[in-house]
Amino acid sequence: MAASTQLMPDTVCVAIDIAKRYHDVLVRWPDGREKVLKMPNTRAGHDDLIQFLQQQDAPVLAVLEPTADFHRPIAYRLAQAGISVHLASSLAGARVREALYTSWDKHDRKDARVLMYLLTQGMTHPFHDPLHEGYFDLQEISNTYQQVARARTRCQHSLVNHYLALYFPEMERYLSASRAHWFCHFLLAFPTPANITALTREAFVEAAWESVGRKVAKQQFLEGIYEAAQTSMGLPVVPDSPAVHTFRLQVKQYLSLTEQRQALEAMATTCMRDNKDFARLQTLPGVGPIIALMILAESGDLRRFSHHRQYLKFCGFNLAASQSGNTCSRYRLAKRGNARLRYAYWLAATVASGCEKTAFAPNSTATSGQIPPMETLGGKR
Repeated sequence: MAASTQLMPDTVCVAIDIAKRYHDVLVRWPDGREKVLKMPNTRAGHDDLIQFLQQQDAPVLAVLEPTADFHRPIAYRLAQAGISVHLASSLAGARVREALYTSWDKHDRKDARVLMYLLTQGMTHPFHDPLHEGYFDLQEISNTYQQVARARTRCQHSLVNHYLALYFPEMERYLSASRAHWFCHFLLAFPTPANITALTREAFVEAAWESVGRKVAKQQFLEGIYEAAQTSMGLPVVPDSPAVHTFRLQVKQYLSLTEQRQALEAMATTCMRDNKDFARLQTLPGVGPIIALMILAESGDLRRFSHHRQYLKFCGFNLAASQSGNTCSRYRLAKRGNARLRYAYWLAATVASGCEKTAFAPNSTATSGQIPPMETLGGKR
């Protein structure tokens, strides 16, 4: 959310260029005096800077550039000490640096001066700390879920495109349900066709009966797998070979990641059980518990946006065009906001487009009255 920085005449401005081990700090007093500091990124370094700033007989306003998550500890401690903290866009910093110095050359001290320029020109916005605002747990659940989901997808691609392609290509057709535990348990017991054909048909059906779970016509299903194993084109590897052992390790990892994802889903539902915004978001077509969690985790308190256009700009959904003289390009999404929020809403739109009885579905005859109403989550619609 963009917000102009209204500097009071007696404000002490502090620009901090964030790094992993040392922060470059530029302090500017209202009379134009400046001081450059090199602050170690340690608790003692934070304490020394805060003590120095608290000794000033004027309000202090600090600006940081988000750098991975290295800016979070110092930003939190500054805010806890009563010092206002603002953030500057990395893109704005790069553009201003080139404009001020006519070069793409950069270093930490120069970056601190660029941040100071952005602060004094009102081109920063207030920092809303997730831990202080009370949505830190939601953000961590959402981030962890995303990491686990990505790792699970990579593991699934490895199973399909490498291991199954080598050892048991015919089993890929059964990996249709993304949450099918039976598939993993079956491959742990029977990773190759040789493990199946070593048994008689009747013995295999009896051994695999419990591992495939509840199914319609289970006898016929297992007999079909047995026939596929007899005519499999997979490599004839020895069932107890190291290669098959690595295959089982990958299957166990896939199963573990699936269980972790389900545990995070249950955790999210428990944490958000009494959250009214969480329930309202799920009235939107295509928005389920995880997408609603992503939206709230990345948006924070939705009521801090006084107008819907501020939220659109925060997400990067505002329209922008390039105009010069009589020439003007088409308006399109700026895509300069929170990428994870755009991803969450894209997922919701994708899910909604596949649902019937909504206006998002192709060739839908649904009216607006058939779509669950969008509740006002904060401020104006």
